[in-house]
Amino acid sequence: MNSGPPHTRASGVDALTRLAAGLSEAAGAPVELDRPNDSAHGDYATNIALRVAAQRGRPPRELAAEFAEAAEGLEGVAHAEVAGPGFVNVTLTDEWYAQAVGEIFAEPGWAAGPGIDPERVQVELVSANPTGPVTVGSARNAAYGDSVARLLELRGHQVEREYYFNDGGRQVDAFRASVEAVRSGGDAPEDGYRGAYVAELAKAGGDPVALMMSQIRETLERFRVRFDSFQLERELEPEIPAAVALLDTYEAEGTLWARTSAHGDDKDRPLVRSSDGSYLYFAYDVAYLRHKLERYDRAVYVLGADHHGYVNRLKAAAAMMGYDPERVEVLIYQLVHVTSGGEATKVSKRRGDVVFLDDLIDEIGVDAARWYLVSRGHDQTIEIDLDLAAEKSQKNPVYYVQYAHARIAGILRNAGERPPGEITLAEPLQPEERALVKRLLELPRLVAESAERRAPHAIPTYAIRVADDFHRFYHDRKKRKVVGSEQESFRLALCRATQGVVGQSLELIGVEAPDRM
Repeated sequence: MNSGPPHTRASGVDALTRLAAGLSEAAGAPVELDRPNDSAHGDYATNIALRVAAQRGRPPRELAAEFAEAAEGLEGVAHAEVAGPGFVNVTLTDEWYAQAVGEIFAEPGWAAGPGIDPERVQVELVSANPTGPVTVGSARNAAYGDSVARLLELRGHQVEREYYFNDGGRQVDAFRASVEAVRSGGDAPEDGYRGAYVAELAKAGGDPVALMMSQIRETLERFRVRFDSFQLERELEPEIPAAVALLDTYEAEGTLWARTSAHGDDKDRPLVRSSDGSYLYFAYDVAYLRHKLERYDRAVYVLGADHHGYVNRLKAAAAMMGYDPERVEVLIYQLVHVTSGGEATKVSKRRGDVVFLDDLIDEIGVDAARWYLVSRGHDQTIEIDLDLAAEKSQKNPVYYVQYAHARIAGILRNAGERPPGEITLAEPLQPEERALVKRLLELPRLVAESAERRAPHAIPTYAIRVADDFHRFYHDRKKRKVVGSEQESFRLALCRATQGVVGQSLELIGVEAPDRM
């Protein structure tokens, strides 16, 4: 069960943003707030005096003293002081924390961050040839691309997920020939495909490509990646002439070429064989790009490490057709290595020694697979240790974070049907409570930054930190009793807010947030 709220556009301003706005007005310049490493230096700090001192021709500490005095006049600020060469450290009141907790998810769009100008975005992901089951490499494409799409949706964009099926060409022909050879009692061609799945398709009968497309859809549905549309390559062919006509082209070596090198590509790209008029790969790419840009404000491609050359050629094609190249994004992700018992498992779709996504899910489950495949930046190689990923203990980070969610659900069950009410404070907040609130308030800014950078790997890292802070808060239950304590209203609200933040974080990466474990 996911406890995170539905994806909606931001409709309010969070407490931290309001605080920064108040300090900005006092300073007469935009203020960015950071958390000091040592809470003895205040709840938040800013270097605004250092940044504007030269422009205003005044010593930084003198400016910082003025800013600190102005900050102490703001609602919620208990104390502000100058530190070091000109930093301003701000300490907030307990009442500010209580109000901030009450606002977390009080509005559906709280986690979405600052408002945006929404775009129509298509995210094309996976798009592996239908010549075999989904491998772990393509699974990283799916997990990463879907998490980017979820972030963009939460920010308020209108997102469509599309899978492009290359249902023609040499590889598909070799795949069909491999299955037909096995059906006839022979061996696959030398450049063909092998493995148990080829034999299974041979027994099934029917077109192996259509069967494989259906299997790919089922696997990705199981992986919680749901597509809005599927585009077949052959359906694009009627659109190629109109798209090619928009390009700067020339004839050479019996081929029609696109002059992409004049628009930032490293070389020109072939389009059409003059001898028979047959279309080459780039002709389909151009038609597909035009197909996208006529329908969406932004076209996002998620491609593997061997597709670096696509960045410049697609932007060049967009420019030649009269579109802004900045509307085209190509996100390149790196390889996945799977280890078991300390040994690497190799991946080759043509041979039989393959790690398929279905096998990975059977081994470690959907939640662990989704978590580990977005746990590092897309520009870094990922290594999945199957032994750790399958472990049901707090050594496994996905289990650890899910356990925090389930533990909070247990607290709320023990509290009975108490509806959220007014938050009152019967005693001063403890450092662990303040630290947890500050961590929760990071989510809206993190969502905005992760969406902008197309970097969902920051989400699981953040979820671990939230779980860490919650476990520190709840560890000493005698000191920080929740249900039945004088501080019950605040601590129950803090638990509800933490559960919502953990649930939203897991939702963004396609991982379930269980209420019981």
